[in-house]
Amino acid sequence: MAPANGGLFRVRSCLICDDHAMLREALAGAVALNWPDAVVTQCADYPSAWRAAADGHDLILSDLIMPGASPVDGIGRLREIAPDTPILIVTGDEDDATLLALFSLGVSGFAPKTSKSAVIEAAIRLILAGGRYLPPRFIDIASRQGGSAPAAGARLTARQIDVLKLIATGQSNKEIARDLDLSPATVKAHTAAAIAVLGASNRAEAVFRARELGLI
Repeated sequence: MAPANGGLFRVRSCLICDDHAMLREALAGAVALNWPDAVVTQCADYPSAWRAAADGHDLILSDLIMPGASPVDGIGRLREIAPDTPILIVTGDEDDATLLALFSLGVSGFAPKTSKSAVIEAAIRLILAGGRYLPPRFIDIASRQGGSAPAAGARLTARQIDVLKLIATGQSNKEIARDLDLSPATVKAHTAAAIAVLGASNRAEAVFRARELGLI
């Protein structure tokens, strides 16, 4: 996987919070592979994570179940301390009420601990670009709770819609990247997120569903 391109997506410092050392190291390795100059701080509990968050970071990757606080209180405090820092939740906890509460707090995305490294990378690039990574599991939860998450059209960012419009014209990721002044990896991340939000299985189906919704 190639390093991120462009200052907008640069990660100079990253905070990784998890009480399992093996997962922290795996996430740190993924960050180092794409942003080799990034300074990575690791924490194994909420109190130390709160202290570290006060130092300022470009990105926070955090588990939910850690010593020192409940998931909602722990992540809520992180948001208070670092309100402008995107937070990607990487967790094995799939409790419906907890995930919906965290969504309302404004976290940038959720990724299961079982996710492949390519999925984690795509999620990171998407939230660094200002989007939100919401996997199908979360969308299912929201629909069962009476639509607590926004409708598909509202969940798509303006940039994701731009990408879908160009996909509809038959352009490749490389061509879209050139036209939108993005890296191909970022285009790929936006495409993957749009496919997930629309509940599609591929690019063509995502375009079809976006047209049905009047988005493109």
